[in-house]
Amino acid sequence: MTAQGFALSEEHRMVRATVEELLHRLRPQREAYFHAIFDEMYFPDELWDRMAELGLFGALVPEEYGGTGLGLLTMTIALEAFASEGLGNTMAMVTAMDTMAIVRAGTPEQKRRWLPDIAAGKLCLAFAITEPDAGTNSFRISTLARRDGDGYRLSGQKAWITGVDRSQAMLVVARTIPYEAVIARGLPPRHGLSLFMVDTQAPGLTVQPMDTVGIEGFRQFFVFFDEVPVPEHDRIGPEHEGLAALFDALNAERILTAALCLGMTEFALRQAAEYARERRVFGDTPIGAYQAVQHPLARLKVLQEAARLLTYQAAAAFDQGVPSRQVGLQAAMAKYLASEIAFEAFDRAIQTHGGNGFVKGYHLIQMLAPARLFKTAPINNEMLLNYIAEHALGLPRSY
Repeated sequence: MTAQGFALSEEHRMVRATVEELLHRLRPQREAYFHAIFDEMYFPDELWDRMAELGLFGALVPEEYGGTGLGLLTMTIALEAFASEGLGNTMAMVTAMDTMAIVRAGTPEQKRRWLPDIAAGKLCLAFAITEPDAGTNSFRISTLARRDGDGYRLSGQKAWITGVDRSQAMLVVARTIPYEAVIARGLPPRHGLSLFMVDTQAPGLTVQPMDTVGIEGFRQFFVFFDEVPVPEHDRIGPEHEGLAALFDALNAERILTAALCLGMTEFALRQAAEYARERRVFGDTPIGAYQAVQHPLARLKVLQEAARLLTYQAAAAFDQGVPSRQVGLQAAMAKYLASEIAFEAFDRAIQTHGGNGFVKGYHLIQMLAPARLFKTAPINNEMLLNYIAEHALGLPRSY
């Protein structure tokens, strides 16, 4: 995997080599992993533990809190490599984005309390913002954190919350001022949103599985909050102004989503090329010699390289402290392009395989839904195009 024209540091190249060496050693177990992920809907704990042993969860954690401080680009490279073996880890991405909210907006006490366990792989985090009636327009969320003594009581409902059953805590976006009150006061819709770290075993918190597909090895849930107590010291960032910290987290989320998509594209293209080099239908000529097979795959390879460059540049800008709005534009472009080509790559790989593309043993058909999901989540690509049109082209806001 390369990004032509983007100079990785020696440290980053070493990280990539170390991760690839681990994945090579794990290849004998890959079929067992695939069985767990796609048939049992359970992401293997061993893969999470191996990531922790390599220090990958500490990449976003400063050294003073037990991490390596190597940055988002390191995590981007690692997640891409895992996904290129069909082992993309969505909860690693979610934990990383939550980590950035703590790093950028947490108090010293919060950092001491949470970051060492994150770096050690002991703390897996979910993220809860979406609600049944507030998806793309997150400002309309109604989950409310009401002041109660020296803390809050959290009431409401979230939906499509990935992996909450495997997480020890989750970052919850809630209103500390109801949306209607914000609008009535003439305040911007983003006002009145706050971030809370909530224990997934807290009293009053219940979860219900959703009947969905699309996240490899992790399920999605409704989460219900019934007067869930949350101490004030578990609020991240200022009350009513949690969106600033959230933007940093969401930029990381989009960049890491792009990394997962890049790895998935690599998996699909590698499978397609290997099959096309060997499969013969008419005489002795492999189907890979036919331009109808070659050209779509070659085009996707070009787009993959472009998406990788966008993704690495966005991650590097994030690490360098480039302003959030500027990083956000690069992250939007990276996530858009990477997710579009990931789905197309699996579609084309299946077409290259013909009927074999629908045989589970080739592991393409099971990955089509996850690849398609990333065009819709964690933010749909139409909204990203709206954002790019407004901030890169100066076009009127359309939403």
